[in-house]
Formats: sequence, structure tokens, C-alpha cells
Amino acid sequence: MGGKIDCYLDLASLYSYLAFLELQKNKDLLASHNVEVEYHPVLLGAINVGSGNRPPWTLPSKATYGVHDARRAIARHTPPPAIAFPADLMKSGMTVLPLRCLHYIKRRHPRATFLAALHGLFEAFWAPPNGDLTGVEGVRGALRGLSVRGVSRVGGGDGGLLFTEGEVEEVLAAAETEEMKGLLKRTTQEALEKGAFGAPWLWVRDREGREEPFFGSDRFHFVYKFLGLPYTDVTLLPAGETKGKL
Repeated sequence: MGGKIDCYLDLASLYSYLAFLELQKNKDLLASHNVEVEYHPVLLGAINVGSGNRPPWTLPSKATYGVHDARRAIARHTPPPAIAFPADLMKSGMTVLPLRCLHYIKRRHPRATFLAALHGLFEAFWAPPNGDLTGVEGVRGALRGLSVRGVSRVGGGDGGLLFTEGEVEEVLAAAETEEMKGLLKRTTQEALEKGAFGAPWLWVRDREGREEPFFGSDRFHFVYKFLGLPYTDVTLLPAGETKGKL
């Protein structure tokens, strides 16, 4: 194995969404270098509490800067994802139920199904009009609407849907079990024990077994360097050349 990237993320974290898109865009290249990527749903609010961190929008100067930073980070992706910030991000960020659902899907369904569900729920949260994933009905509607994304075998959903009605109800019921509640708590605690103070939190192991943490959606050049992968860094070009590269 060339290494492993463990990515701890929350649906309510924009930068988790952007990190997911970046990793998925490069999944074939990473696989060609024998680098495994695993996604771990965690509750960002609990990480903030456990680490003593505060959401950036609670500090006025960070909130003002965050508008610019988010715009730039979104525009960096090709094509840029459709993003609309929820009217009340703190309230909308109570993503406990869909995170438990994702843990169940990850455990009981093929990897491709889990990735399609993760991508679809990110879109449900962030794409306009923002879905409400804080309660059962909102999550039920989001799960029912998930479409197949590169999944060759689905559970029987019609019209390209990822899940059947029965599977949706199975996922929702499982999310209320002590097993899934405990799994989300343990995964969040695992991220905290690895030093997490926000999301996305990347825990990276290289081919020699050395491990380091990386934070955010714009640190992949550091990740690739740590893994010993060939990459192109940010380069300032001479006057007259207008195409930048990363």
C-alpha cells in the first residue's frame, strides 16, 4: 500500500464537502499510487466542544473573512458546486440523524453505495434549496431522492434511485439503534483523539507507516508531499503567461 487517507467529515461542514469532492475527483489517481481513502462521518459540533474550538461565524472578524474564503474555495473546483448557505447554519448543522444513517449505509452496503449516499446528502444540505436534515421527515425525503452515482448494483430503487422505499425505512430505523448512536460517538471521539479541532480532519499514513494530521480542504499539496506522490505545486509564472497551475 502506498498509504492511506482517513477523512473525518460532517455534512454541515462546507470544507468537508469540498475536500470530499477533491478526493473523489482524484480517486483513480490516488488508487494508481496505491493510496486508500476512507471517509468517516463525525459530528462537528461535538468536535468543537471536545477540542474547545468555536465555530468561525461566532467571531465577527472570522465570519467576515469567511465569506471571501468560502467564495474562493468553491470557485477553485471545476465545475464549482452549487452552494447556498442555510439561513440558520447552527440549527441546520444538527446532522446527527443523517450521520448515523451514513454509518449504517457504510457498514451494510457496498462502498459505491455509501459514496453515492454521502455525495447526495452533501448536495441535499448545501445545494439550493437547502434541505432540512435535522429531522426524520427531511432525512427520509433526502434518502428517497438519492440517485445512483457509479453504482452498478443498487438495492432495487426505481428510476435510477439509490434505495428502495423499504431500504430507506431500514436505514432510518437502524439510525435510532444504540449500535449506530454508539458508532457515531466513537468515530467522533476517535477524531478528537487524533487531534481534531474541526472538519475535514485528515489523518494520513505513508508507505513507511508514519502518520500525520492535516486540516482543511486546501492542504492536499502537503498531503501529497507527505505521501511521496508526484504533484504540481503552486507556481508563479513569468509575465505574459496567463495560465496558473496547481
